Amino acid sequence: MNKQLVFYYYNSKRGLFQAVLSRAATELERAIGQVAGVEGRPLARLRAVLDAQFDFLAANPDLVTLLMQAGRSEARPLAPAIRRLVVLLAEGQGLGDVRDDLDPHLAATQALLLMIAYVGLEPLIATSAPQLGNDESTLSQRWKDAALKLVLEGVSAR
Repeated sequence: MNKQLVFYYYNSKRGLFQAVLSRAATELERAIGQVAGVEGRPLARLRAVLDAQFDFLAANPDLVTLLMQAGRSEARPLAPAIRRLVVLLAEGQGLGDVRDDLDPHLAATQALLLMIAYVGLEPLIATSAPQLGNDESTLSQRWKDAALKLVLEGVSAR
């Protein structure tokens, strides 16, 4: 694609970047939407959504790199994913499954950030903490399991 085509279709490089972020948001929402039909208590559904989010992000490391560079993007690529987590957390609060002293927006954002940061920084983490990187073949799964446990136990009212 040449520069003239970028400006023709997107008005600027920034416009192209926004379009890519919007598409990424749609793909992430589609990936987690596949687990939207999961039944059960809010924490069980939250686990399923977080699991799907992590798997999507881990399978798309280039997208994670883009997200980490997005800054205050007008595309708001993470808004649908955060909103889905907020709804589950608030529902859990209403049923007594999630701590009442928790801000659902903050907890949802932190859970997603934990996953994005790990996927984006996995090589640095593996080399900086040799005990984690000793078995790199299982590192991603171990991290996902630990992150899900950290988030779920952190928000649980029990």
